[in-house]
Amino acid sequence: MTSNKPRVLLVAEHASAKFGGEAALPLHYFRVLRKRQVEVWLVVHERTRDELKLLLGKDFDRVYFVYETFLHRFLWKIGCLLPQRLAYVTVGFVSRLITQLAQRLLVRKTVQLHQINVIHQPIPVSPKEPSLIFDVGAPVIIGPMNGGMNYPPPFRYMQSRFVHLSFEAGRLVANWLNYLLPGKRRAAALLVANARTRAALPKGACDCVLELHENGIDLSLWEQKLKRRDVASTRSSLDVTVRRTKFVFVGRLVHWKAVDLLLLAFERVAQTLPVELEIIGDGPEFARLKDQAIALGLLHSDTLQPGDQVSLKQSQPSGSVTFPGWLSQSECAQRLQQSDVMVLPSMLECGGAVVLESMAMGIPVIATNWGGPSDYLNDSCGILVEPRSQALFVDDLTAAMIRMATSPELRQAMGQMGYYHAVSQFDWDVKADFILEIYRRVLDESLASRSVIMPDSAVSRV
Repeated sequence: MTSNKPRVLLVAEHASAKFGGEAALPLHYFRVLRKRQVEVWLVVHERTRDELKLLLGKDFDRVYFVYETFLHRFLWKIGCLLPQRLAYVTVGFVSRLITQLAQRLLVRKTVQLHQINVIHQPIPVSPKEPSLIFDVGAPVIIGPMNGGMNYPPPFRYMQSRFVHLSFEAGRLVANWLNYLLPGKRRAAALLVANARTRAALPKGACDCVLELHENGIDLSLWEQKLKRRDVASTRSSLDVTVRRTKFVFVGRLVHWKAVDLLLLAFERVAQTLPVELEIIGDGPEFARLKDQAIALGLLHSDTLQPGDQVSLKQSQPSGSVTFPGWLSQSECAQRLQQSDVMVLPSMLECGGAVVLESMAMGIPVIATNWGGPSDYLNDSCGILVEPRSQALFVDDLTAAMIRMATSPELRQAMGQMGYYHAVSQFDWDVKADFILEIYRRVLDESLASRSVIMPDSAVSRV
């Protein structure tokens, strides 16, 4: 029996809150669809089995797993020796193709077993990466994709020439690969986050291209903190002299996040104002950034570890920097609740979910006017800093932080506007309305195409 009621199969490399980034997207889709009582199943790699078992409860039996192989482990070890972005598009790409090859067989079986009528592949979000999920028994939707980014021109130095040339070579062969592996040509619909990503799609891709923001907000985790932040934000200007303004960064500590430039700007702010900075996250830059904070005389004494070489600077700034490391989403929500301003100085941020999460908690944001944050923020709910040059960026970031630190009223006004903007447009429940409408549209078109090729007697039985 054929119906336009969606029976959905989500197909992804990972579904994980712990992994963060794009890996969280399939988990959010699964959660909001089950909340709507939609019949949905999930096919992912087994790496996140234990986490999903804890998170999904009785819905865990709706998850099917692709197993780890020797090739997966071998490619991962090679990737550890390469720059992260290069590893993602080389050995990481091959590893994801191996996963998709195994998923094809599993998807076909699951489509038949559960009468699936829509397949949704939300990740990987790269517009260039080919998909092997095609001709599997049901129409396929891919996305929302988000990509096609380079560093801002003055910051191209942050990427080595070797990595840059490797990326350019990869983009040149992307069209050929997408003809060889035609998932994006045979898809029923492609979803893109913005015009930049639409332009980056491979030649010959599916004609049905729809726009939908990549990220969303789980208000059950983030919005609940807003009321207490409203109370905390109603401070007079005099309070600036008696309490520290708390800035926070949340994200993976990789070089393109430009946390080193944030530390340079924060040092200047700390010379004149009582401020503090919490850098939440882990990654390959953790040790280097901590050493930089020590050299600048900024590291909070509670963060010092045995063996840390403390700066001999005599003029210790009044600010302090802490590095709590990786925290769970619930822990991040608690830390954000205690913060005044979120800062994301990233030079290569396609999405920027932490921007939306901060907005949903009523926290104003300072971010780079490049990529994803510029899709979410405007002058009413934050400050976008132009990436004109390293020196000017540090100057402008310093000015933005000082402006926020000296005006509680501005922080409150921007926080409230950001909250309303985030909740009205990026709530996962609101996003679910859009994705269900897309599912129904694809199903209607699929049914219409079947009715054209079926004889009248067959159509009457559908």
